[in-house]
Amino acid sequence: MHYFLQNNNELIAAQKYVEQAAERNLPEFLVALVNILANTDKSQVVRMAAGINLKNSFTSKDPAIKLQYQERWKTFSNDVRYHIKNLVLQTLGTEPSRPSSAAQCVASIACVELPFNVWPEVIPTLVRNVTNQHSTEALKESSLEAIGYICSDIADPDVISSKSNDILTAIILGMRKEEPSNYVRLAAAKALLNSLEFTKANFEKTSERHYIMQVLCEATQSPDEQIRVAALQNLVRIVTLYYQYMEHYMGPALFAITIDAMTSHQDAVALQGIEFWSSICDEEVDLAIEAADAAEAGRPPEQTSKHYVKGALGYLVPILLQTLTKQSELDDEDDWNPCKAAGVCLMLVASCCENDVIGYILPFIKENIVHSDWQYRDAAVMALGSILEGPDPAVLLPVMNQAMPLLIGLMENDNNIIVCDSVAWTIGRICELLPEVAINPDVIESLIGVLKKGLAGEPRVASNVCWALSSLAEAAFDNEEGSDSERPDSYCLSPYYNAIVDHLLKTTTRQEANSSNLRSAAYESLMELIKNSAKDCYPTIQLVANEIMQRLQAVLSMEGTVQSADRSQFVDLQCLLCATLQSVLRRIQPSDVSQWCDSIMKILLLMFNSSTGRTGTIQEDALMTVGTLVEVTGINFMIYMDSFKPFLLMGLKNVMEHQVCLAAVGIVSDLCRAFGHNFVPHADEIMSILIKNLGDASLDRSVKPHIFSTIGDIAMAIEGNFKVYLEIVFGILHQASQTEVKKEDFDLIDYLNLLRESCLETYTGIAQGLKGSGDNPNVDINILRPEVPRIMQFIDSIAIDEDHSDGTISTSAGLIGDLCDAYGSSEIQSLVTGNIQGMLQEGLKSKETKTKQVCAWALKELHKVK
Repeated sequence: MHYFLQNNNELIAAQKYVEQAAERNLPEFLVALVNILANTDKSQVVRMAAGINLKNSFTSKDPAIKLQYQERWKTFSNDVRYHIKNLVLQTLGTEPSRPSSAAQCVASIACVELPFNVWPEVIPTLVRNVTNQHSTEALKESSLEAIGYICSDIADPDVISSKSNDILTAIILGMRKEEPSNYVRLAAAKALLNSLEFTKANFEKTSERHYIMQVLCEATQSPDEQIRVAALQNLVRIVTLYYQYMEHYMGPALFAITIDAMTSHQDAVALQGIEFWSSICDEEVDLAIEAADAAEAGRPPEQTSKHYVKGALGYLVPILLQTLTKQSELDDEDDWNPCKAAGVCLMLVASCCENDVIGYILPFIKENIVHSDWQYRDAAVMALGSILEGPDPAVLLPVMNQAMPLLIGLMENDNNIIVCDSVAWTIGRICELLPEVAINPDVIESLIGVLKKGLAGEPRVASNVCWALSSLAEAAFDNEEGSDSERPDSYCLSPYYNAIVDHLLKTTTRQEANSSNLRSAAYESLMELIKNSAKDCYPTIQLVANEIMQRLQAVLSMEGTVQSADRSQFVDLQCLLCATLQSVLRRIQPSDVSQWCDSIMKILLLMFNSSTGRTGTIQEDALMTVGTLVEVTGINFMIYMDSFKPFLLMGLKNVMEHQVCLAAVGIVSDLCRAFGHNFVPHADEIMSILIKNLGDASLDRSVKPHIFSTIGDIAMAIEGNFKVYLEIVFGILHQASQTEVKKEDFDLIDYLNLLRESCLETYTGIAQGLKGSGDNPNVDINILRPEVPRIMQFIDSIAIDEDHSDGTISTSAGLIGDLCDAYGSSEIQSLVTGNIQGMLQEGLKSKETKTKQVCAWALKELHKVK
């Protein structure tokens, strides 16, 4: 122990020394690090530590810090940067350890400099290191590692696209079966995996594609497991990226290679073989959807399915079923293994092949569901649950009606935990996807009986039972006529409702509730039961309300005694109780709300006070609970504003914990809807923070569209009093409307559409607010008139963008209709371009009923003559 403490103290002292040296003179410090890294006389441990510290000076997992480091690097003198770059390149191939620290440093620097064309020689140098026949094994390997890291981490793929041929040449050369070093082949295979998205042009050329596929297929036959796995990973990625080119290779090579991999005794190899067919299923399901959309639109699809999975069913399904039988009682439920992968693949096969799969799976289920070997029973149950999504429900219904009594019997009597777990999961799937089987009067009583018993079983079983009960509650509620518009007086769960809720409440307090996510599952199931309840369940819900509030008070009273090691569970429990309280509040009858409000607000204010300065998770959930309370109390919430407002403002200002900020922004919208014109006294302070947040670069961008929408809600609530904010809001809206994103990034496209939609909602709120809802002397819709041409120009830019969303069409149409109503059709008609007309016509064909209706209304308003 003394030795450990001594070394630990030395480590802490060394770390402090490093931090102080970096603070005193960072460039000098980095030069010292690279000198150590390049010095072959230093020990392996010292060189590796220097490399790690050097790499961490260029990059970070935090995007903001990473950008800061990259900008800092650019401020260093050319001599310092040249010295560091030169030495890290020279260090490649000289390290005795794997992976290469120098390769990581090369890639980190390259990702900073290549976008500015500052280090153009780095890729040619790395390629030359691999292709030069005199290069050592270590130099080839580390250079390929560096290439792989660059391909993986470069922010803009276009930066290295011109070098893709050279990169691919080096990688394929390193992967060839003639390469004597397995280390080099493995590094090349990993580099290829990272570069596949850059090789589109190469895959489009038949001869180059043939050669790549030949080398890859040969690599899948390597006796080295790691190379074989890496090669198979490449095939999985290729079949996703380049499905349309695979027909030439599927029959002669890929089918046999992947089927062989699926049956491998090496789990890592088997997993990749299964993943290959899972990926094909995903592709062919997407292609089927695309084909249906194309047929509906009267056009040919861009790509067509080759139906590889249907063609392979006779080979694929028996292997998957056999793999399902290979589970072990010693398997960790959280570990990913071939058995679990086979279950997922089977579900995807069912989704892809629909009814065709039943004939291959049903005989296995019938033969093994009561097998004496638990592994075969479990596999049969898993197979039954796996085919529920895809095939025609009418075809499955008689099968599942026959199977349900067997499942109930297994749940009741089987002494194997794994089988019971699978049964609970399968029952949950039936409740979710074929609910008429579960709510059948002939089985529901016995089903609920075994589910209640299952809640007392092993945590992993009980957790799945909770999910099954959630699905059952939803199925029972949806089965009642009129449930969409009015809550039914009673439903099939009513006789059992109180007992189910009681069992769930007890489950949340089980000693093992922290295992297998059981506590969360039980509370979530409780919330679903509250949400999907009939009128005659209301007395039970009132009891739940009392219980949850008592539990919250008890938890809060423990605040000062919670040890740091237990704080995470303590926080999770508060969040679950808040979420359950929200569910209860939405079900409390209006006549009963007032008697709960004071107690609830007292608890929530205590939560805000106790969580100040701690994790934002509690504050977020407490804010969301307040939002629900505002929804159900409406204008009556005004009496709590003096005590709540400081916490609301604190949440709005919490830009570092964006989920807290987002929850606070949502409450502002709730308050606007509840208070209407009575929101005016709070508007100045809140608008000031919201506008500041929009200009804060440190606030997560996902919050900003919600802020725009909330500003629209404020405008609609305070009507003419919003005039004082118009100038600055119009400026911000105009700036936001100019936002552009890279079209290669689908996440950014979605964000842009959300941002545009929220800007349109802000304009709509302003227009409706200035139009007014009553006799308000401050209302003057003409204030907006000078902004109308710019608004229509913004809508035109949305219409031109081929990536506009259904939401942007709908909100554009709604705003156009409002403007027509305010200023007359002729004035707005003159600003409507052909692009906007085309977008409104597109909206008439939308699958969303709301979009169709709004677009029809907007076109009708435009065609009015005033």
